[in-house]
Amino acid sequence: MELFKRIIEVVDANLIHSLIPIILILMLIELIFQNRFETKKVLNLIRRTIIIYTIVTFTFYLIGMVMNPDEHVFINRATGSYAWAYWIMLLSALILPLTLFIKKLASRFWYVLLVAFVIKSGMYFERFVIITTSFHRGYQKENGNAGLFESISYGIGIFFLQSIVIVILTLGIFEKKKLGTTLYNKS
Repeated sequence: MELFKRIIEVVDANLIHSLIPIILILMLIELIFQNRFETKKVLNLIRRTIIIYTIVTFTFYLIGMVMNPDEHVFINRATGSYAWAYWIMLLSALILPLTLFIKKLASRFWYVLLVAFVIKSGMYFERFVIITTSFHRGYQKENGNAGLFESISYGIGIFFLQSIVIVILTLGIFEKKKLGTTLYNKS
């Protein structure tokens, strides 16, 4: 179970957190080159990745709740003072990605971008709260937030660099596959 949890964490950190920049870069490539590259096929791959990720993490969550109910505080969160926010995040992370089974919705860049944002909205809100509270520390010197700006810009830069590499590799694979298919059909 720990190995499975670690695999989900690695996929989450290296792929799922980078989905928004990946989709934005794909949209930019589609806008600039207009049907030159296989961006729709890459978007379809992203769609499938989101669906598989949702199913796997939800299954892992359910198994974890059954096997270790003490570690998963579902009842406290689902009935506490912020139950409405928890239910919105939970349902949007579970239900909205499954709407990508509808091909008409899944073929739109903006919709997949919305789904990619919503599945991690809890994480984005958590980071927003951490950053906001670090700005308002009363015991910190005036220049105490200088390192915070550098770490935020470094993190955003790493996400975009990682996303560019993923997009280039994925588009390269699909272009190589298209070139191989074209050469095979000519001979």
